[in-house]
Amino acid sequence: MHSSTIISAIDTHTEGMPTRVITGGVGTIPGDTMAQRRTHFVEHLDGLRKLLVNEPRGHASMSGAILQPATTEDGHYGVLFIEVSGLLPMCGHGTIGVATALVEAGMVPVTEPVTEIRLDTPAGRVVATVAVSAGHADSVTLRNVPSYCDNLDNDVDVPGLGTVRYDMAYGGNFYAIVDPAELGLPFDRAHKDRILDAGLRIMQAINESCRPVHLEDERISGCKHVLFLDPASEPAHTRNAMAIHPGWFDRSPCGTGTSALLARQHARGLLSGDQVLRNDSFIDTTFYARAIETTTVGDYPAIVPTITGRAWLTGTANYLLDPADPFPEGFVF
Repeated sequence: MHSSTIISAIDTHTEGMPTRVITGGVGTIPGDTMAQRRTHFVEHLDGLRKLLVNEPRGHASMSGAILQPATTEDGHYGVLFIEVSGLLPMCGHGTIGVATALVEAGMVPVTEPVTEIRLDTPAGRVVATVAVSAGHADSVTLRNVPSYCDNLDNDVDVPGLGTVRYDMAYGGNFYAIVDPAELGLPFDRAHKDRILDAGLRIMQAINESCRPVHLEDERISGCKHVLFLDPASEPAHTRNAMAIHPGWFDRSPCGTGTSALLARQHARGLLSGDQVLRNDSFIDTTFYARAIETTTVGDYPAIVPTITGRAWLTGTANYLLDPADPFPEGFVF
């Protein structure tokens, strides 16, 4: 084999959404924190992300997680979350995929019936609690970063759509939460192209007129996700279509999106205490979420959410780069 790069991976999917867990071949990225490592990666190593998520090794909805040494004394691993849109501060479905891979590959000390995995992410510490039986990761509950509702009942003028009302919430990434019925969009996969187009227009308009910025970390900013909430949703049982930049849907219910939605439900008084939120995806898979603590982010009230979901291993691979390959960073079709 002629290859200038060999990247080892365990491929997984979380409730339908892929996570390519990179276990070797990258080396330690410079930085004392995962936020610093994320910045260094974006500025100097982004070609590696493109190689792994773009065609021909990936696809238009590919995402992954690059394992790193922990940046804290008690952490098991650090994680950088990659996808076609760039590097995320945090990824819920990706964390569930990572935790499942670490348990089933024996890369952390495994205890039954519960194994705790402490992960350092660019958004902060995330703890994954894995339910294990006979060495199998049955489900993962992750304690996510503090999540908050940035503001409610915003209006933005969107070309081709007119005035769009949305709530903005943060759950590790920023999410604009929109009622598709107000835009005349049926909540139906038969209309997915119209919904996705609307989502991309809304993202662009929000980022141009009122770009969200995290209250405590200005490196986390911008809206790359629009959560279209099924008008038939109930306060404790929701369904969403998650449109994501640059043009795809999350197949899972979206972990950080579910965290943001939970924060929004609390802010609107639709849920209280530790009531469980069931959130279904556009393909009818499910995450369960609840607030286990209240806290603040900046001066804003916030919750600490847990998200429970399942992931499955789909394969292992070594990804290569032949020096003569005409697509050293893959391509976008």
